[in-house]
Amino acid sequence: MEAVAKLKNCPTSPRKMRLLADLIRGQRVEKALGILKFNAKQDNAIRLEKLLLSAIANWGQKNEGVRVEESELIVKTVFVDIAPMLKRMRPAPQGRGYRVRKRSNHVTLIVDSKNPVNSTEETTTTQE
Repeated sequence: MEAVAKLKNCPTSPRKMRLLADLIRGQRVEKALGILKFNAKQDNAIRLEKLLLSAIANWGQKNEGVRVEESELIVKTVFVDIAPMLKRMRPAPQGRGYRVRKRSNHVTLIVDSKNPVNSTEETTTTQE
């Protein structure tokens, strides 16, 4: 059973966040946490690490009888969408104004177990 965590209106560029999302997509949860903890892009990595921990906690709420360490959780999908942009004006020479676009993003992270433990056993027993 998969669990979802979402981060809305993160005040960083979607392009910068996608670089980190590409690093952890398809990785085991323990390895993904290690990648994020020691990444040079510290500002985005901290936000993505908190989001991953939230997804793990959501998975734990759905599967109460199963331990997280034994279930071999993987980062199934991560995608970064564009959020609304804040548009500002910066003074420029000769009375002009340059446009400043402050970008933001939405991140959706889905965590799933590599081999579903309880869901396959329950479906086989109920069908028989």
